[in-house]
Amino acid sequence: MIKFNQYRKIIINIFHVFIILLISFLFIQCKKEVIPKDLRISMGLDVDEWKIIRGEVIPLFERKYNIKVHSVDVTPQEIEGLLQKAKANGEESPLDVFSQDNMLLVSLVQNGLVEDLSKYEEILAPELINVLVEACKIHGKLYFAPYRPNVQIMYYNKSKFEEFGLKPPTTWDQWLNVAKQFKKKEGSGKILLKGYSGYGGLDVTVTQMYEYIVSAGGDPFSFNDEGFVRTFKFFQELWKYASQDSKDAKWDTSNEYMGREVCYLMQNWSFGYTILYQDWGLKGNIQVYSGIKGPKREAHVIGGEVLGIPKGAKNIDMSIKFIQFMQSKEVQEILVAKLGWPAVRNDAYDKVEEWMKPQYKAINEALKYGIFRKEVPYWDKYRDLFHKAYKDIVIDGNNIKFLDNYAKEMKQIIKKENQIKAEK
Repeated sequence: MIKFNQYRKIIINIFHVFIILLISFLFIQCKKEVIPKDLRISMGLDVDEWKIIRGEVIPLFERKYNIKVHSVDVTPQEIEGLLQKAKANGEESPLDVFSQDNMLLVSLVQNGLVEDLSKYEEILAPELINVLVEACKIHGKLYFAPYRPNVQIMYYNKSKFEEFGLKPPTTWDQWLNVAKQFKKKEGSGKILLKGYSGYGGLDVTVTQMYEYIVSAGGDPFSFNDEGFVRTFKFFQELWKYASQDSKDAKWDTSNEYMGREVCYLMQNWSFGYTILYQDWGLKGNIQVYSGIKGPKREAHVIGGEVLGIPKGAKNIDMSIKFIQFMQSKEVQEILVAKLGWPAVRNDAYDKVEEWMKPQYKAINEALKYGIFRKEVPYWDKYRDLFHKAYKDIVIDGNNIKFLDNYAKEMKQIIKKENQIKAEK
């Protein structure tokens, strides 16, 4: 009887130890699997875009991962300062995922503000457009992920072209001829060029001209090589037959001028198609195509935004899941159908309504000739100098040889930047 009691105590003690070990094991496992119950993201979107992202896209992610997403509106120009402040103060990043203009990436990497995502590249969907992925790499490493590309396409007023027996231009010579014909028959210019002066640091004119300089075989930073001079000389002539509204034309006002039918031909970002159809009621009369080929080639600047993860983000695993989610076919189909955005993948157009198909045909054609603006530390100085040259030569019609002076200024800008870089 004594031995039985002794054995029973031993068994009970062993059982207690087992239970303690089991509880400890389960606690450790649960602790490992605990996922923060919130994700902090930022994007620079307008009201209608946020309506779709917050109303339809984010709830899908929250249900899928049982997590709360906190979204804030931070512009591309503000994001670097926000992350830099947190780093300088030794604070945790205020964000887990952020979107950024694809022209403002290098400084984020150089200042150590963004995570290296190279080890996650293999899990990116194979359906992603490869050129968009490559554009997210800095010095061969993947720091960002594509989610919203953009490209400019040509818009024209079908009824006006038919009225005057004209066809949409596909070459520079045809473009000039159409401009002349409209001005002759209407008494005023009816083609729209983006001549907005760039107040507030906007890249309107320089972005449009960048691709035409490339299409003429020029270097946009040269100011006086053969392709650059040829482009400015052509636009100087074209400007004579352009709409007077061109001086104020940027992405939003261009849509308005086209919607009011005070211009009949323009180049603008692809989102304008949905606006002209739905907001201006021009369904069926506004037609689109990829664009106008230059003397050497067709070229289209690829704009848009990408996603990044800040250094010090508290929830990298869930941030990666969010990026994958935004690139998924399910989400890209929503963004295509509801916002008229181009997709980052080729299989996201199944749910496009019939009236939207010409838009995406033009977009995909333009993307075939996609180029990316060279990101340089002196971009702001270059942009301001470019807009000054554009007004001087194209708008005011001054001697094309003045471009030599701008070329000298550009060389000085580059020289100073290189000296600053060497001193660092």
